[in-house]
Amino acid sequence: ERWPDEEPTPLFLDEAEDARLQAYLLSPAEDLAGLRSRAIVATFLATGITAGEARAARLRDLIPDASPPYLFVSAHGARDAHTVHLADFAIPVLRTWCARRSILPVEGDLLFTLTPDGRPITDMSFGRIVATALAAMGFSGAEPSPRTLRNTFCRRHLLAGSSRDEVSRMLGLASHRTCDRIAATLPAADE
Repeated sequence: ERWPDEEPTPLFLDEAEDARLQAYLLSPAEDLAGLRSRAIVATFLATGITAGEARAARLRDLIPDASPPYLFVSAHGARDAHTVHLADFAIPVLRTWCARRSILPVEGDLLFTLTPDGRPITDMSFGRIVATALAAMGFSGAEPSPRTLRNTFCRRHLLAGSSRDEVSRMLGLASHRTCDRIAATLPAADE
């Protein structure tokens, strides 16, 4: 097979879907699993981190009470360590999650665990959690995944006027390729 000549169009939530998901994240969770799921989705949508970065995040890396609140992303592979400021919509659920997570009888200090023995959540579980949240707010896109939320984060910042350098830095990227692909989905300036 040949390598494709063109890259597929990246999947993302449009502005209305992004706003609906943000509103969904503000609704109270009924139980611990619901709170954890909202915190996971809020982390992806508010920081643009990858599933691998979320698996590696430690409780001490999320600082929702700082001014401004942020998530520290450790260096890994070719990516340098970086800090991402949290979007306002995510702060309430992430504050609640940090307070709750800090008193849970869980081994280790991972921010998100699958079980009380401290095992990290798998990519498949992250995918199910994101898909469930997106279904709850009526999203019916082709890929309800953490990558879709990462692309949404990127697009939201580009629409707000952030430069591709700034957004690439927030995403922990060394190149502008992702930002350029997402920028190609933006409405033309004259529309």
